[in-house]
Amino acid sequence: MLVVESVSSGYGEVPVLFNVSLEVKSGEIVALVGSNGAGKSTLLRTISGLLKPTSGCVFFQERRIDTLPGHEIVKLGVAHVPEGRRLFGKMTVMENLLMGAYQVQPVQAIQDRLSLVLSLFQVLGDRKDQRAETMSGGEQQMLAIGRALMSAPKLLMLDEPSLGLMPKFVDIVLQTVKRMRDAGLTVLLVEQNVRKALEVSDRVYVLQTGKIVLSGTAQECRESDMIRKAYLGM
Repeated sequence: MLVVESVSSGYGEVPVLFNVSLEVKSGEIVALVGSNGAGKSTLLRTISGLLKPTSGCVFFQERRIDTLPGHEIVKLGVAHVPEGRRLFGKMTVMENLLMGAYQVQPVQAIQDRLSLVLSLFQVLGDRKDQRAETMSGGEQQMLAIGRALMSAPKLLMLDEPSLGLMPKFVDIVLQTVKRMRDAGLTVLLVEQNVRKALEVSDRVYVLQTGKIVLSGTAQECRESDMIRKAYLGM
Protein backbone atom coordinates (compact mmCIF):
# COMPACT_ATOMS: atom_id res chain seq x y z
CA MET A 1 0.00 0.00 0.00
CA LEU A 2 2.75 2.47 1.01
CA VAL A 3 6.28 2.34 -0.35
CA VAL A 4 8.99 4.75 0.77
CA GLU A 5 11.91 4.41 -1.61
CA SER A 6 15.38 5.78 -0.77
CA VAL A 7 13.98 8.97 0.77
CA SER A 8 16.17 11.72 2.18
CA SER A 9 14.52 14.71 3.81
CA GLY A 10 15.02 17.46 6.35
CA TYR A 11 14.40 21.09 7.22
CA GLY A 12 16.04 23.65 4.97
CA GLU A 13 19.77 22.97 4.98
CA VAL A 14 19.50 20.53 7.90
CA PRO A 15 19.29 16.88 6.71
CA VAL A 16 17.38 14.47 8.97
CA LEU A 17 16.59 11.36 6.91
CA PHE A 18 19.18 9.53 4.82
CA ASN A 19 18.12 7.08 2.09
CA VAL A 20 15.19 5.62 4.06
CA SER A 21 13.16 2.79 2.53
CA LEU A 22 10.18 0.98 4.04
CA GLU A 23 6.93 -0.68 3.04
CA VAL A 24 3.51 -0.90 4.66
CA LYS A 25 1.23 -3.59 3.27
CA SER A 26 -2.54 -3.38 3.26
CA GLY A 27 -4.20 -4.51 6.48
CA GLU A 28 -1.19 -4.44 8.80
CA ILE A 29 0.18 -2.34 11.63
CA VAL A 30 3.77 -1.32 11.02
CA ALA A 31 5.63 0.30 13.92
CA LEU A 32 8.44 2.79 13.44
CA VAL A 33 10.53 3.03 16.60
CA GLY A 34 13.69 4.84 17.62
CA SER A 35 15.06 7.37 20.06
CA ASN A 36 14.09 11.04 20.18
CA GLY A 37 15.57 12.91 17.24
CA ALA A 38 15.94 9.80 15.08
CA GLY A 39 13.71 11.29 12.37
CA LYS A 40 10.46 9.40 12.93
CA SER A 41 8.18 12.46 12.86
CA THR A 42 10.12 13.85 9.90
CA LEU A 43 9.38 10.69 7.95
CA LEU A 44 5.64 10.93 8.66
CA ARG A 45 5.64 14.60 7.67
CA THR A 46 7.39 13.70 4.42
CA ILE A 47 4.87 10.96 3.62
CA SER A 48 1.91 13.25 4.32
CA GLY A 49 3.29 16.04 2.13
CA LEU A 50 4.17 18.54 4.84
CA LEU A 51 7.81 18.16 3.82
CA LYS A 52 9.21 17.42 0.38
CA PRO A 53 12.02 14.85 0.09
CA THR A 54 15.35 16.04 -1.22
CA SER A 55 15.72 12.69 -2.96
CA GLY A 56 13.78 9.45 -3.30
CA CYS A 57 10.08 8.75 -3.86
CA VAL A 58 6.92 7.93 -1.90
CA PHE A 59 4.24 5.74 -3.47
CA PHE A 60 0.72 5.14 -2.15
CA GLN A 61 -1.31 2.41 -3.83
CA GLU A 62 1.24 2.44 -6.69
CA ARG A 63 0.81 6.18 -7.26
CA ARG A 64 3.68 8.57 -6.60
CA ILE A 65 2.59 11.11 -3.98
CA ASP A 66 5.71 12.99 -2.88
CA THR A 67 5.09 15.51 -5.67
CA LEU A 68 1.53 16.25 -4.45
CA PRO A 69 0.37 18.89 -1.95
CA GLY A 70 -0.78 17.62 1.44
CA HIS A 71 -4.53 18.09 0.88
CA GLU A 72 -4.35 15.94 -2.26
CA ILE A 73 -2.62 13.19 -0.29
CA VAL A 74 -5.46 13.30 2.26
CA LYS A 75 -7.96 12.91 -0.57
CA LEU A 76 -6.18 9.75 -1.69
CA GLY A 77 -6.74 8.23 1.75
CA VAL A 78 -3.73 9.07 3.93
CA ALA A 79 -4.52 10.52 7.39
CA HIS A 80 -1.83 11.84 9.75
CA VAL A 81 -2.34 12.30 13.50
CA PRO A 82 0.64 14.44 14.53
CA GLU A 83 2.45 14.42 17.83
CA GLY A 84 0.71 16.85 20.18
CA ARG A 85 -2.76 16.15 18.71
CA ARG A 86 -3.24 19.68 17.25
CA LEU A 87 -6.92 19.90 18.13
CA PHE A 88 -9.07 23.01 17.88
CA GLY A 89 -9.25 23.65 21.61
CA LYS A 90 -12.09 26.18 21.63
CA MET A 91 -14.28 23.97 19.45
CA THR A 92 -16.44 21.15 20.75
CA VAL A 93 -15.76 17.47 20.29
CA MET A 94 -18.41 17.26 17.57
CA GLU A 95 -17.05 20.33 15.75
CA ASN A 96 -13.55 18.85 15.78
CA LEU A 97 -14.83 15.57 14.38
CA LEU A 98 -16.75 17.28 11.59
CA MET A 99 -13.64 19.28 10.67
CA GLY A 100 -12.02 15.95 9.87
CA ALA A 101 -14.74 15.23 7.31
CA TYR A 102 -14.39 18.45 5.33
CA GLN A 103 -13.57 16.51 2.15
CA VAL A 104 -16.13 13.73 2.65
CA GLN A 105 -19.28 13.65 0.54
CA PRO A 106 -22.25 13.08 0.71
CA VAL A 107 -23.87 13.86 4.08
CA GLN A 108 -24.78 10.21 4.65
CA ALA A 109 -21.13 9.24 4.32
CA ILE A 110 -20.25 11.72 7.05
CA GLN A 111 -22.91 10.23 9.31
CA ASP A 112 -21.58 6.74 8.63
CA ARG A 113 -18.05 7.83 9.55
CA LEU A 114 -19.33 9.53 12.68
CA SER A 115 -21.16 6.38 13.77
CA LEU A 116 -17.96 4.37 13.30
CA VAL A 117 -15.85 6.81 15.32
CA LEU A 118 -18.35 6.96 18.18
CA SER A 119 -18.51 3.17 18.26
CA LEU A 120 -14.73 3.06 18.69
CA PHE A 121 -14.57 5.91 21.21
CA GLN A 122 -17.81 6.01 23.19
CA VAL A 123 -16.52 8.81 25.40
CA LEU A 124 -16.56 11.18 22.42
CA GLY A 125 -20.30 10.74 22.09
CA ASP A 126 -20.73 11.35 25.80
CA ARG A 127 -18.66 14.55 25.52
CA LYS A 128 -19.83 15.75 22.10
CA ASP A 129 -20.69 19.28 23.31
CA GLN A 130 -17.57 19.69 25.48
CA ARG A 131 -14.71 21.94 24.34
CA ALA A 132 -11.65 19.93 23.34
CA GLU A 133 -9.28 21.95 25.55
CA THR A 134 -11.15 20.85 28.69
CA MET A 135 -10.70 17.13 28.05
CA SER A 136 -8.04 14.91 29.58
CA GLY A 137 -4.95 13.98 27.57
CA GLY A 138 -6.27 10.52 26.84
CA GLU A 139 -9.62 11.83 25.69
CA GLN A 140 -7.90 14.40 23.48
CA GLN A 141 -5.84 11.65 21.86
CA MET A 142 -9.01 9.69 21.14
CA LEU A 143 -10.51 12.81 19.60
CA ALA A 144 -7.42 13.39 17.44
CA ILE A 145 -7.61 9.82 16.13
CA GLY A 146 -11.36 10.09 15.67
CA ARG A 147 -10.98 13.31 13.68
CA ALA A 148 -8.48 11.58 11.38
CA LEU A 149 -10.83 8.64 10.90
CA MET A 150 -13.57 11.04 9.77
CA SER A 151 -11.65 11.55 6.52
CA ALA A 152 -12.27 7.88 5.64
CA PRO A 153 -8.57 7.01 5.37
CA LYS A 154 -7.07 3.86 3.93
CA LEU A 155 -3.79 4.49 5.76
CA LEU A 156 -3.68 6.03 9.24
CA MET A 157 -0.33 7.41 10.46
CA LEU A 158 -0.09 7.93 14.23
CA ASP A 159 2.78 9.95 15.73
CA GLU A 160 3.43 9.06 19.39
CA PRO A 161 -0.22 8.38 20.37
CA SER A 162 0.74 7.30 23.92
CA LEU A 163 2.89 10.35 24.68
CA GLY A 164 1.95 11.87 28.04
CA LEU A 165 -0.92 9.48 28.68
CA MET A 166 -1.71 7.55 31.84
CA PRO A 167 -1.15 3.78 31.44
CA LYS A 168 -4.87 3.00 31.22
CA PHE A 169 -5.30 5.39 28.30
CA VAL A 170 -2.21 3.98 26.58
CA ASP A 171 -3.83 0.54 26.63
CA ILE A 172 -7.18 1.90 25.42
CA VAL A 173 -5.65 3.81 22.52
CA LEU A 174 -3.36 1.01 21.33
CA GLN A 175 -6.04 -1.67 21.66
CA THR A 176 -8.32 0.56 19.58
CA VAL A 177 -5.56 0.72 16.96
CA LYS A 178 -5.68 -3.08 16.79
CA ARG A 179 -9.46 -3.00 16.43
CA MET A 180 -9.11 -0.55 13.54
CA ARG A 181 -6.62 -2.87 11.87
CA ASP A 182 -8.98 -5.80 12.36
CA ALA A 183 -11.69 -3.73 10.66
CA GLY A 184 -9.48 -3.31 7.60
CA LEU A 185 -7.52 -0.12 8.25
CA THR A 186 -3.78 0.00 7.59
CA VAL A 187 -1.67 1.74 10.25
CA LEU A 188 1.83 3.22 10.38
CA LEU A 189 2.58 3.76 14.06
CA VAL A 190 5.35 5.89 15.54
CA GLU A 191 5.53 4.97 19.20
CA GLN A 192 7.92 5.85 22.03
CA ASN A 193 6.72 2.90 24.11
CA VAL A 194 8.61 0.20 22.24
CA ARG A 195 7.28 -2.61 24.40
CA LYS A 196 3.69 -1.63 23.61
CA ALA A 197 4.51 -1.08 19.94
CA LEU A 198 5.84 -4.62 19.68
CA GLU A 199 2.65 -5.94 21.28
CA VAL A 200 0.28 -4.40 18.73
CA SER A 201 2.30 -4.31 15.49
CA ASP A 202 2.81 -6.88 12.76
CA ARG A 203 6.18 -5.57 11.57
CA VAL A 204 8.73 -3.09 12.88
CA TYR A 205 11.36 -0.71 11.50
CA VAL A 206 14.02 0.78 13.76
CA LEU A 207 15.23 4.26 12.83
CA GLN A 208 18.50 5.62 14.23
CA THR A 209 20.02 8.99 13.28
CA GLY A 210 17.92 9.13 10.14
CA LYS A 211 18.65 5.62 8.87
CA ILE A 212 16.79 2.31 9.05
CA VAL A 213 19.07 -0.01 11.00
CA LEU A 214 16.76 -2.98 11.59
CA SER A 215 13.45 -4.35 10.33
CA GLY A 216 11.46 -7.52 10.82
CA THR A 217 8.33 -9.00 12.30
CA ALA A 218 7.35 -7.95 15.79
CA GLN A 219 8.42 -11.36 17.09
CA GLU A 220 11.83 -11.12 15.39
CA CYS A 221 12.36 -7.67 16.89
CA ARG A 222 11.36 -8.85 20.36
CA GLU A 223 14.16 -11.41 20.08
CA SER A 224 16.71 -8.90 18.73
CA ASP A 225 19.57 -8.25 21.14
CA MET A 226 19.83 -4.67 19.91
CA ILE A 227 16.19 -3.87 20.65
CA ARG A 228 16.24 -5.74 23.96
CA LYS A 229 19.27 -3.76 25.16
CA ALA A 230 18.51 -0.36 23.66
CA TYR A 231 14.74 -0.13 24.16
CA LEU A 232 13.51 -2.84 26.52
CA GLY A 233 16.14 -2.60 29.25
CA MET A 234 16.96 -6.30 29.03
